[in-house]
Amino acid sequence: MTTRTLDTGTEMLLGSVTDGVATLTLNNPSKRNALGDEMTPALRRMLLETEADPEVRVLILTGTDGAFCAGGDISSMGGALAGGGAPIADDMIRRLREAQNTASLRLYEYSKPTIAALPGPAAGAGMSLALACDLRITGQSGFLYPAFGAIGLSGDFGGSWLLSHYIGPARAKEIYFTNHRIMPDEGMALGLFNRVAADDDLMTETVNLAQQIARYAPMALRYMKENHNRARSTDLRTAMDMEADRMIRTLLSDDHKEGARAFMEKRKPDFRGQ
Repeated sequence: MTTRTLDTGTEMLLGSVTDGVATLTLNNPSKRNALGDEMTPALRRMLLETEADPEVRVLILTGTDGAFCAGGDISSMGGALAGGGAPIADDMIRRLREAQNTASLRLYEYSKPTIAALPGPAAGAGMSLALACDLRITGQSGFLYPAFGAIGLSGDFGGSWLLSHYIGPARAKEIYFTNHRIMPDEGMALGLFNRVAADDDLMTETVNLAQQIARYAPMALRYMKENHNRARSTDLRTAMDMEADRMIRTLLSDDHKEGARAFMEKRKPDFRGQ
């Protein structure tokens, strides 16, 4: 097992790659890993870098010190509002749209499987980031929490769209309207969590799952993710047309040839992403 440290440019985001699995760790424990002016640009940049890194096959996103992410840094929000006025609002809308597109949307469209590991609360925009990942594993202390209503905000980073698509609009609206905390058992029942682990076992279980996924062909995993993401917003005929295209592309790939040889030779395949 070899580990390579990633240079994120800030102590507020830790990064490493071990055996094909990249881990990005939000690291602002005094503010429960809230997104701020230093952490957010680093996260956006590292999502691009790890996605382009051929060594990375699966991404884990997590947080330090018993929290996933408390959302946006409220103290910095207040400073940004100083002065008010339409030009200020227009500029803030533009910057928030850019942040959303390069964080939540980038995670959702990331060309490799992503896993959110929740050691504690994922609140506000932090909940949105967790929902933007493909899979979610929570510790017993983890939960999803909209949080916006408590501070007079409406929500951002795609949480309303993601939650509505996962569990339906009526239930999602109720959760946002009432600021309802989704604890592990309820999250499992709603299909929002894939697994619940003991707090001490969270990262071990997450890494084990990530490494299991990382053993499979990168091209096939990428097309699987595209198929499932597109299936939520198209009809069956269009979805099957896409499946046919992706299936033939993988059928003609070197990885499929290697997988077939490995099956016949009763050995583990050595997938190279080609």
